[in-house]
Amino acid sequence: MPEPTVDAVLAELAALEDPKIRAVNERHGDDHGVNLTKLRAVAKELKKNQPLARELWANGDSAARLVALLICRPREFTADELDAMLREARSPKVHDWLVGYVVSKGPHAEALRLRWIDDADPVVASAGWALTAERVAKKPDGLDQPGLLDVIEAEMKDAHHRLQWAMNWALTQIGVENPELRERAVGIGERLEVLKDYPTPPNCTSPFAPLAIAELVRRKA
Repeated sequence: MPEPTVDAVLAELAALEDPKIRAVNERHGDDHGVNLTKLRAVAKELKKNQPLARELWANGDSAARLVALLICRPREFTADELDAMLREARSPKVHDWLVGYVVSKGPHAEALRLRWIDDADPVVASAGWALTAERVAKKPDGLDQPGLLDVIEAEMKDAHHRLQWAMNWALTQIGVENPELRERAVGIGERLEVLKDYPTPPNCTSPFAPLAIAELVRRKA
């Protein structure tokens, strides 16, 4: 079987392009039109391939970058490489997959969390807060959660929408995972009212922190 090439992958993704999916994605700031289930199938066929992943990322196409993130080996990136990749990843889906599928799975997650959380670029800072929310849930030891609530209380209301969303998720995770801080987390959510009116489909959990905390705590019971 011949070694897969960037051109071959790009051609396969181009054949999967759907104008209707692109139109929906563009409303959310994403610039690709490939069904994600089909994109994942492309990545599954390719298997893990770090050299190809690097080439696909360098191409710059968002669908190619999503495939790259699925076939890469997270531990083979340096912290500086991941920092540069994040600053290039302006598409929300690429950004989210980079943080969730690559950075959080590699050895540099904590160093990059600390590097990013106070970055002047709010989109970069949102990655730091996303990693913070994950740490609250999985590795909370040593994390100053009351201090995080201080920052959220002071800054979330007027934050850039991408940063606001990540801070709100961190607030929710603190409320769910730390019973001693739950009342304070709920109170902050109630006072700031961030995402209170976010349109939520039936049978889905609202991202509004007080409601999300209550529902996620109920599920854990």
